[in-house]
Amino acid sequence: MELRHIRYFLTVAEEGSFTKAAEKLLIAQPPLSRQIRDLEEELNTKLFVRKSRGLALTESGERFLQYARRIKQLSDQSIEDISRMQEGLTGRLYLATVEGHAPELFASWIKDFKEKYPLVEYEVWNGNSDDVIKRVLSGLNEIGVITLPYDEEGLDGRLIYSEPWVAIIPKDHPLSKEKGDSIDLKKLAPYELIIPSRRSRRKEIENWFAPLNCQPKIICRIAHMLNAYELTAKGVGIAIYPASAAKYVSKGVVIKRIKNPDVSTGYVLVKSAERDLSKVAAKFWDMVNETEG
Repeated sequence: MELRHIRYFLTVAEEGSFTKAAEKLLIAQPPLSRQIRDLEEELNTKLFVRKSRGLALTESGERFLQYARRIKQLSDQSIEDISRMQEGLTGRLYLATVEGHAPELFASWIKDFKEKYPLVEYEVWNGNSDDVIKRVLSGLNEIGVITLPYDEEGLDGRLIYSEPWVAIIPKDHPLSKEKGDSIDLKKLAPYELIIPSRRSRRKEIENWFAPLNCQPKIICRIAHMLNAYELTAKGVGIAIYPASAAKYVSKGVVIKRIKNPDVSTGYVLVKSAERDLSKVAAKFWDMVNETEG
């Protein structure tokens, strides 16, 4: 298997047609079809099937697509890094982050790193913690920031920031009228709740309520805070999120820190424990640990 096979396969998968892919690659269709057949023979599986509206990936093709994208990215990254070695510290940082306070952390780190190494470029991906972990373990991103809890297997992690959880309450809700900027957890028990979609979050929140001998009334799990805010502002339920989420909301809600018990979450800087960082990513990792240490 050669890199051209990977490039040809990705183009055909993207275009869904040998004809369109050949035009994009500036080659004739028969040689392109032959290269894909050679790849299928080497893998001993069919990668594409013909449909009424073009080509579709088989189950094996979908799986190989994940590997092909990683191979292409690593190839591009290696060429970029090697070709610029003579220019000083250059290259591209592949970072991944969750919402909440993490984007603010990354903005500060990138600002400081840019002052030291102005030739470095950045590619930042955003998602939930589970997705960030998958991307770091697969090599699509070298460094990520996630929130606790997480499975440490295969990861090297450093706790870098902690913040309390808050209740985001509709302004017309009875609890919004209570005095003070905090609220006892037990007062949330009778009401419908909106929580982050991460699987481990539900268990964590259920554990908070366990000493109260009740189950939280979770009606919705949402990956992105802004969507949760819109539902809260419309009175659908009370959202429970880390405190930094309150930065993105304003009208139509009241923010109160959850207490009794006081609950918090931590942000963790992670990288693969099995894979060495590139030179530029290693410098970034060291700088962050020195800054936050």
